[in-house]
Amino acid sequence: MALIRKQHRIPNRRRKGFLSVALPWLKRFGLTLAALVFLGWAGSWLWLSGSVSRTLSFTQEFAYRTTADMGFRVKNILVEGRIHADAEILKAIINTDEGAPILSFDPRQAKAFIERIEWVKTARVERRLPDTIYIGLQERTPLALWQKDQKLSVLDEEGKIITAQGISRFADLIIVMGEGAPEQAPAFLADLAAEPSLYKRATSARYVGHRRWDLVLDRKITIKLPEEERAFALSRLAQAQAENALLDRDIESVDLRETDRIVVQTRPGGVQEYQAGLKPGSEI
Repeated sequence: MALIRKQHRIPNRRRKGFLSVALPWLKRFGLTLAALVFLGWAGSWLWLSGSVSRTLSFTQEFAYRTTADMGFRVKNILVEGRIHADAEILKAIINTDEGAPILSFDPRQAKAFIERIEWVKTARVERRLPDTIYIGLQERTPLALWQKDQKLSVLDEEGKIITAQGISRFADLIIVMGEGAPEQAPAFLADLAAEPSLYKRATSARYVGHRRWDLVLDRKITIKLPEEERAFALSRLAQAQAENALLDRDIESVDLRETDRIVVQTRPGGVQEYQAGLKPGSEI
């Protein structure tokens, strides 16, 4: 009987080449990759050509018109807190007419522009659907006029310059002068306001040597205040006025820099009249 020998194949253990591995993947994903490249190119072309921008603009305008037809139109513009801010500037910033689509109004952009107005400290801008634009203003408070180089500017409650325009509206404000006066004015005027009888007569004040103030009352009487205990000195002067009508006499200046006395300088020939009006025991 013949012997049958079985032949066994010896497997080829050599590694497959790169192409044999990559080609199936390229065949599988090649079309997808080509499609992505095409879409990227087409999108870039549309963007650079402005087609996308025009499409978005058209869609936006269509949405505005549609919502306006549904009643979302501007009927009211409500502004609260405006005292000094220019109404025409506000109107130009809002730039919206009655009947315009209210959704086309951008509150954040309007707020940013409104807060650039010199009189505006902060602003709140809202769309109150369906038909009202609300603007709430917190304005800066005029505190005094600052005179420098013969020019006047309005100072706010923090001693910062508001404007140099329309000064005539603020002729009743006290004028402050001297280097460093704007920064020191809020604290000084707070002390002065605590004595109403003096505050209403104050016309100007000069900050002297970065240390103290000379106050002018009724445009003719100079009050020399001390560097320290200024509020106490003003209180002493108010008391002297209440008791002796000191400031109603023919005097040029009052020196309050000494804590134990008030030194008064009269105008020429006014000494006898001044002394006649003093109460017995007065410290003046």
